[in-house]
Amino acid sequence: MRSKRLPTALSSRIAKIKSFNPNSPGLKEANVFGLPFTTDESEIVLIPVPWEATVSYGGGTSKGPASILEASAQVDLYHSEFPELWKQGIVMTAISKELQQQSKSAKKLASKIIDAFGDGKSPQNDPKLKTALVDVNEASAKMIKHVENETTEWLSKGKLVGLVGGDHSTPLGFFKSLSKKYKKFGILQIDAHMDLRKAYEGFTYSHASIMYNTLQLKEVTKLVQLGIRDFCEEENNFAVKNAKRVKVFTYADVRKQQYEGASWKKICDTIIASLPEHVHISFDIDGLDPKLCPNTGTPVAGGFEFHEITYLLSALANSKKKIISFDLNEVSPGEDDWDGNVGSRMLFHLCGVLAKSNGRI
Repeated sequence: MRSKRLPTALSSRIAKIKSFNPNSPGLKEANVFGLPFTTDESEIVLIPVPWEATVSYGGGTSKGPASILEASAQVDLYHSEFPELWKQGIVMTAISKELQQQSKSAKKLASKIIDAFGDGKSPQNDPKLKTALVDVNEASAKMIKHVENETTEWLSKGKLVGLVGGDHSTPLGFFKSLSKKYKKFGILQIDAHMDLRKAYEGFTYSHASIMYNTLQLKEVTKLVQLGIRDFCEEENNFAVKNAKRVKVFTYADVRKQQYEGASWKKICDTIIASLPEHVHISFDIDGLDPKLCPNTGTPVAGGFEFHEITYLLSALANSKKKIISFDLNEVSPGEDDWDGNVGSRMLFHLCGVLAKSNGRI
């Protein structure tokens, strides 16, 4: 009886695993985490989105994917929770230079509009600014469609998919793609901000509007927000009005529970219990303490420690819920590589919980 032949991509991955030394320094010409795998050989595909068109405070998030990619070579591949993770194959697709240029052009236009608002002027009263606003919104819409198409392509090939931004406007296309695959799913948003503003500063697809826009998708049945500590009255009213779909765990409330004796495990159990069966993790790095991400676009005092979040994510992966995908956004490199370093290590853990939740490891 003839033995069954392995698929070419799997056979190729196995051959690379045998010849690859996970204890050696990461090679610069290698892919993310210093790994040698192609998209065909990898179980996990990461989509980089170098975008920051509508940022209104600190900049640099469009360089986040490149920063994380570079820093990832320093991440040791033996993960104590997921020691076999690297063998599943993780790859980041090419960072689009065209998308970077579109972001740069749109940001230049957007900055003029933001300055006008700062001067108390409305772009609607200035023909040039009005046209610029239309152009920025159209550019953002194209980015969103690009992400939707790329996500759909990899999901259709059976890949586990993660997105690496960029500002937090980038995963809307991802959510649109997921809404075609799942009739209903929830989002665990780790963030300092609610991002529930409608067309912030006139930008339909502002990073500050990502969750408002996301909730227009009927397939998103639950949004659970964790770490919120900076929001406006408009956002608070929206969350209250939509309480059946939006559950908010503010940073202050979480810390108060801990100060009064609640364990982090108990709090995590409550957070996980509030999520539906299928969960996408949307991680804005400013959900962490700013000492871990000092160059992020809009840092806010407070925030979680690195291992508090990895504990939560691992608990979610070990629960009866299923992590279907994730995005990691708002990593902005400074003069050193600290933000990229932290971002790459959180990315590795996100890959681990995604693979674990889907029975790959």
